[in-house]
Amino acid sequence: MNAELTKKALEKVGNPNVLVNLISRRVRQLTSGGGKLSRPLVAETGNLGAADIALLEIVEDKMGFEMPELEELTRPTAKKRKKQ
Repeated sequence: MNAELTKKALEKVGNPNVLVNLISRRVRQLTSGGGKLSRPLVAETGNLGAADIALLEIVEDKMGFEMPELEELTRPTAKKRKKQ
């Protein structure tokens, strides 16, 4: 993978784990061989590999993602039983 493209893509995404997941999913789509999703979204691919094409698509905003909002989890409280 191209180090410069990786750095630029990481600046856009912000989280390296999310970047890895985006790239791996897109590489699978590009190498699947059929359908509309298997075509690169960028015009000039040259001698780039599938991972570099995925990085270039992220850098050029051809591919996006949404991060879910974080919710704070609370522990449920036990209900008090009535005395009989």
